[in-house]
Amino acid sequence: MQNTEIVGRRTAERRRDTLDRLGTERDVWVSTAHPERGPHQVPLWFLWEGRAVWLCTAAASLTARNAREEPRVRLALPDTSDVVLLQGEAECFPADEVPPAAAQAFADKFGWDPRKAEEPYLYLCVVPRTVRAWRGEPELRGRVIMRDGAWVE
Repeated sequence: MQNTEIVGRRTAERRRDTLDRLGTERDVWVSTAHPERGPHQVPLWFLWEGRAVWLCTAAASLTARNAREEPRVRLALPDTSDVVLLQGEAECFPADEVPPAAAQAFADKFGWDPRKAEEPYLYLCVVPRTVRAWRGEPELRGRVIMRDGAWVE
């Protein structure tokens, strides 16, 4: 029989684990909202560049339209037993205005460059203001590991 008991991690360990996942994972759930159309959630590829999450979506998508009108977004890594939630505001960059280093890093990670696509794309840059991380009920206390853009010690 396998032991499934969850041992709570200290804040520093949660931060390290979160940064490891942000650096290696490929997909994130992106939640946006519009006052008249309501909430919208989609999975997108993402790039963590050390201080911000970069995403890319079709410029005409509902995600892009929502982010342009209401920049507050929530991002969630796709593992419900190892939850990581990020909140911040999306800064929008048309593909021809995205910082070249971010666009190139995105293209290198995914082998696809939205700047060369036929349809227009929009890059979203989200600098997290709040990050929550927990594994099960024993870690609910202390789940906020970033507050107001600063890592909790």
